[in-house]
Amino acid sequence: GAQIIDLMMLVIDVTKGMQTQSAECLVIGQIACQKMVVVLNKIDLLPEGKRQSAIEKMTKKMQKTLENTKFCGCPIVAVAAKPGGPEAPESETPLGVSELIEVLKSQAYLPSRDPSGHFLMAVDHCFSIKGQGTVMTGTILSGSVSLGDNVEIPALKVTKKVKSMQMFHTPVTYAMQGDRVGVCVTQFDPKLLERGLICTPDSLHTIHAAIISLKKIQYFRGALQTKAKFHITVGHETVMGRVMFFSPAPADFNEEIQENVFDFEKDYLYQEEYLSKDSVSSEENKENDQAGEVQLPKQQWALLEFEKPVTCPKLCLVIGSKLDTDIHANTCRLAFHGVLLQGMEDKNYTETFLPKLKVYKLKHKEGQVERVMDDYSVIGRSLFKKETNIQIFVGLKVKLSTGEDGIIDGGFGQSGKFKIRIPDGLKPDTKMLLTAASKKKSKGGKGDVTKEDESSKNDSAQPVTISLIFKRYVFDTQKKMSQS
Repeated sequence: GAQIIDLMMLVIDVTKGMQTQSAECLVIGQIACQKMVVVLNKIDLLPEGKRQSAIEKMTKKMQKTLENTKFCGCPIVAVAAKPGGPEAPESETPLGVSELIEVLKSQAYLPSRDPSGHFLMAVDHCFSIKGQGTVMTGTILSGSVSLGDNVEIPALKVTKKVKSMQMFHTPVTYAMQGDRVGVCVTQFDPKLLERGLICTPDSLHTIHAAIISLKKIQYFRGALQTKAKFHITVGHETVMGRVMFFSPAPADFNEEIQENVFDFEKDYLYQEEYLSKDSVSSEENKENDQAGEVQLPKQQWALLEFEKPVTCPKLCLVIGSKLDTDIHANTCRLAFHGVLLQGMEDKNYTETFLPKLKVYKLKHKEGQVERVMDDYSVIGRSLFKKETNIQIFVGLKVKLSTGEDGIIDGGFGQSGKFKIRIPDGLKPDTKMLLTAASKKKSKGGKGDVTKEDESSKNDSAQPVTISLIFKRYVFDTQKKMSQS
């Protein structure tokens, strides 16, 4: 509902200051609204002698709170809407309300409105009028509507003709984006729709999943983790949804991303959680602090899978929250906000749509060189389990810790060992290192296994390790491995 507001008033109890709910309203305002006026209410509860200084103190506090928001420097007005509280006689005159009205007049503006495009209206009330029909009241989000037009109630897949319309008790024949309007149709049961959307027939889609671009809300404590469930608010609907986060491939972290478009041609990196300054583990931070700033991508995305389908326009605002958090816990329940870039209408989107989404996990395996075969090949171990089918890894590139590049050539024996071809040949130093290590091994007597192990740990140089890095695409049905 906050998406239909052009100017918001944030009402604060002057005796309490910002509460959890006020903070949440501020967060929603930052996402969905452009202008704000802060109203400090209940000033009648302040003792008259200290009233002015208490108001000034709270005003300063609010200015500080708003410093890092888009509402920095907005007007702050002190009032008592109902001096003496709800029980007070009606004759009590409100304090400061005429000043508030002046401030609202000075802040009011005419937003630019556009009647073109499909008609879309957010309905927040639906009731019947005897002898007339069913009236749906709400705000027109886009396009325009005229008497006699057909409008669809997409959640119910029903189309109706507009019989009459009113704006503020005045009959009208036309209404456009930004207007508050009541639309009357016939033969429609108002119990079927309390809130929702109505639109030009066939202009909205019902989707089972979506790709969104998103930003974490800074006041949300805790990580945003892949596979977690959130309350997803889209328009007037809130449904449960599961998320999977992904980012550009690391090489593209700094690339400017085109707004409101999703590129299916690109490769994306799977993330266990949304990357933010606080999500990078402390270990990494220690290392990165020396190297300078932690690298974060300019944009991140999520795949949202809804528990029940939602009907919404493209590029609509999406808010993810944890609404089951205790309201008294003094913590922000709103977790992220974003823009819906691509909806998936097919119920079987996992088979038909997701394979187009090129999100990969980076896999890293390590093994060791067992021994040299000749100048151009070595035998490796500990990279695969005994039961692994090594055939599927044949042809993949590996790197030795001594710097040589190799290619997996095939299995060797039955115990998971394998052969690596070194196209450019082994360096003389590497050969020496490996032959020295294998000599040392053969030296140890058969009965002296533990000692031999210890001695090889202490005397021999570091073993030569084999590093295999490859990508596996999350939605690839063949589970192929690839290397760039």
